Amino acid sequence: MKNTALLFTFLLLIFNSAFAQNTFTHQDTLRGAITKERAWWDITYYHLSVDVNTRKKTITGSNLIQYKVLTPHQTLQVELQEPLKIFKVIQNEKELSVRKDGYSYFIELQDSQTVESINELTIYYKGEPQESENPPWNGGLTWKKDRNENDWIVTTCQGDGASLWWPNKDHAYDEPDSMLISITVPKHLMDVSNGRLRSIKDNKNKTKTYNWFVSNPINNYGVNMNIGDYIHFNETYKGLKGNLDCDYYVLRDNLKDAKKQFKEVPRMLAAFEHWFGPYPFYEDGYKLIEVPYAGMEHQSSVTYGNGFKNGYKGKDVSGTGWGMKFDFIIVHESGHEWFANNITHKDVADMWIHEGFTSYSENLFVEYHFGKKACNEYVKGIRKNILNDKPLIGTYNVHQEGSSDMYYKGANILHTLRQLIDNDELWRSILVGLNKDFYHQTVTSKQVEDYISQKTKKNLSTFFNQYLRTKDIPTLEYRTNKKSIEFRYINIVDGFDMPIRTFINEKEKWLFPNSEWSNFHLEKKGSQITFDENFYIFYEKLTAN
Repeated sequence: MKNTALLFTFLLLIFNSAFAQNTFTHQDTLRGAITKERAWWDITYYHLSVDVNTRKKTITGSNLIQYKVLTPHQTLQVELQEPLKIFKVIQNEKELSVRKDGYSYFIELQDSQTVESINELTIYYKGEPQESENPPWNGGLTWKKDRNENDWIVTTCQGDGASLWWPNKDHAYDEPDSMLISITVPKHLMDVSNGRLRSIKDNKNKTKTYNWFVSNPINNYGVNMNIGDYIHFNETYKGLKGNLDCDYYVLRDNLKDAKKQFKEVPRMLAAFEHWFGPYPFYEDGYKLIEVPYAGMEHQSSVTYGNGFKNGYKGKDVSGTGWGMKFDFIIVHESGHEWFANNITHKDVADMWIHEGFTSYSENLFVEYHFGKKACNEYVKGIRKNILNDKPLIGTYNVHQEGSSDMYYKGANILHTLRQLIDNDELWRSILVGLNKDFYHQTVTSKQVEDYISQKTKKNLSTFFNQYLRTKDIPTLEYRTNKKSIEFRYINIVDGFDMPIRTFINEKEKWLFPNSEWSNFHLEKKGSQITFDENFYIFYEKLTAN
């Protein structure tokens, strides 16, 4: 046991050392960079076709890729991860040569690629895909049985990449304008994927093919298939853009529980259309699908596995009581329809855009239904989960995420920003404006930061540099005497000078700290000073001079 412990410690030190030095592999660059073999073509359409063999746990499939030529080039890069293999690529009835480098494939095109032309090719692949050991945190296919011994098969791939189960341009910056997803399953089962069900085809070999069409741009990891003995029910939500079709798919034994718990959906839509604007995918509808893991934000195909009860797996992540007033998975994963699916990061290093705003959507849901005081308590409650281990923004061009603090710290950063803006209608207009002005786009953190600075007419560059690009939380050092309070910030980037709201004898006062000592005169001796805890900063009281 002693030797095992020493070995584990040694390996942990090696891992931490490598991580600290930001060592990245050749494959990291191929995956994370917009290479010349990616940059010259723009995806316009995918037709993904997958035949699932439930007995052998294998898949056989193809992906037709339609693309627009931006600049002349003859080599096209896609990804497909082991143990799946590409065995043929066809363009204009010609089989193309393919060079493999890691799990990146470089396809050599024979026909001239003319600028502005729309071309297509089809990739054929097969194999036994990676099986997820801990979905959704570990990607791959999950092969389960329901309580009636029917197969229950789902996909998850965020972080690991959609190329775990289908060949594609596996980088977030480029999305197809539309997509057809055709999944072939045993006849007694059903597949539920993204978009709207276009048709069901009965095949001769005791299978059915479900054809789902997505009419909006969609990110790679948002594409999913969910195969099971599902039963369907639906409702219509009267939203900001008219009637929104809401379709629900659950295992047949859970229909009664689902009909009760999924009443959360209209409450979620009411709150989020208020805060963020119209649901971004009216054309594709909204779906909630039961799966054998917690849940995931697959676009127009949100997956759910929270046991038909409130909280997160029955627990309150905030510890305040407010987290038990709603179904965490329905609210959080649906919030991603606005932040992740409508507005998508160009590089996974900026993943805080997805998780920070969506974690804050939980607070906004609470505020919409239970009031501002409840929102404030919830967001302060989740601070206990913050690690402050590394910056929220990762390293660009190597497919590296930032800290997992992008969830809880991200929410607190936005809540702090809201206090700084000090105008709730302006704050709401910014959230709505982001979803309107970046509608169906991929963006960088810098674009989001500049947008907020522009709308608030404040230079927020040091604010974002502090909270996103360092792990340090500003600390306000202060000391008081009978006549004044002296204060300054430490643990800050150059130029950080965020004002903070205080209450002196219960009257609101703003202090304007920076790195130098400042003084605020107190009108009364023994004044009571309270700092607004909605600002995510640390405080350190010093002994008075």
